[in-house]
Amino acid sequence: MFQPSQNDVRRFFCETLAKQRSGQPMAPIEVLAAGWIDEHPEYHGDLSDVEAALAEVYTVDDGRTNPFLHLSMHLTISEQVSIDQPHGIRQAVELLAAKRNSLHDAQHEVMECLGEMIWASQRSGQPPDGHAYLDAVRRRATR
Repeated sequence: MFQPSQNDVRRFFCETLAKQRSGQPMAPIEVLAAGWIDEHPEYHGDLSDVEAALAEVYTVDDGRTNPFLHLSMHLTISEQVSIDQPHGIRQAVELLAAKRNSLHDAQHEVMECLGEMIWASQRSGQPPDGHAYLDAVRRRATR
């Protein structure tokens, strides 16, 4: 399993934006990332300087969203949907996106569910509960 470091993730997003801006060829995962980067122009400044991005520290106290974490969660959800893992996530996200009339808005709601699952796993010391995550997304799609 590939486990990139924080700096690897930051370089990936910065390099993806640079490639997109210069019209360089991109790998499929970069194309997917570039789409989410486009959805977040407020992060373009953070992604424009690799050295500054590598040095930046994002804390809850700052009141700023970590753009690299946010974009990574978009990619994670997109990958989960593409392979339907956990089984049923594709349909749940599609239903939520239809209900919200926006894949982007739906993904932000799914991010909250994903974050809650990760938090619960870290807190309990147990593996992430994919069923609870899927149920949380489904509940959002039905309300």
